[in-house]
Amino acid sequence: MPVEVEKGEEAPFRVLVRAFFRSPAAVTGFVLLTAIIGLALLAPLITPQNPYDLNQLDIMDSRLPPGSQSMTGMTFWLGTDDQGRDMLSGIIYGLRISLGVGVSSALFAALFGASLGLLAAYVGGRTETAIMRIVDLQLSFPSILVALMILAFLGKGILNVVLALVIVEWATYARAARGTALVERRKEYMEAAESLAIPRWRILFVHLLPNCLPPLIVIATVQVARAISLEATLSFLGLGVPITEPSLGLLVANGYQYMLSGMTWISFYPGVALLITVVAINLVGDRLRDVLNPRGRE
Repeated sequence: MPVEVEKGEEAPFRVLVRAFFRSPAAVTGFVLLTAIIGLALLAPLITPQNPYDLNQLDIMDSRLPPGSQSMTGMTFWLGTDDQGRDMLSGIIYGLRISLGVGVSSALFAALFGASLGLLAAYVGGRTETAIMRIVDLQLSFPSILVALMILAFLGKGILNVVLALVIVEWATYARAARGTALVERRKEYMEAAESLAIPRWRILFVHLLPNCLPPLIVIATVQVARAISLEATLSFLGLGVPITEPSLGLLVANGYQYMLSGMTWISFYPGVALLITVVAINLVGDRLRDVLNPRGRE
């Protein structure tokens, strides 16, 4: 049944939107993030070169400084890397992979972790104890160490990186979902649903989950930035995405060996793009945390 809004009152969603854009930092992060997502989606249309197409690369264009021109007259505004790829095109295409890995890993980790957290809170008993002990064990290990061990076993690849990040991140969602669900579990609407003999899965995902979403949304936003940073670290160490589909982290790694030779642009510009992306996501996530928290919103 739709919620009726009395005359003179704003809908809750509009109130949240107005509160979100009241922060200059949040507006800055939102604008930057929107621009970054737009660049990533439009990469094939706006980039002067497809850095993954070997037919468009020329080894004679290798390690050209910013502003140089190729034999064909193409201008490399941010220079080229060691394989002759246009750095500007590589960064924009790298954004697609970094954002794709970050968003997909956060989404799957949220689905898996939140489901287990809700189940633990609702069922209780030995099931809750077993799930939470696994969560505690998972969170006791450094994330980067667990991801390195998984990728050392699975090998390189985008899907393997996503799987490793899901295994690393799911426990955070499980703990948050359980904590919120324990509070919601005692409310009257849950007692009413149980008295009507509604199936357990429907109670969990139709009645309980929507009321646990606010903290999970905030965590997911922050975890996207964390996943992008972890993927960049793994790629820098040589265990992330393959060299044929470089992300921002791999682009930084490609130029590391040339830093002492003065060819700093190969690592510098992808590093700046990575920094801006992570900062923009964190600004949006911090504001969402305040807006979805009534005390913070006040």
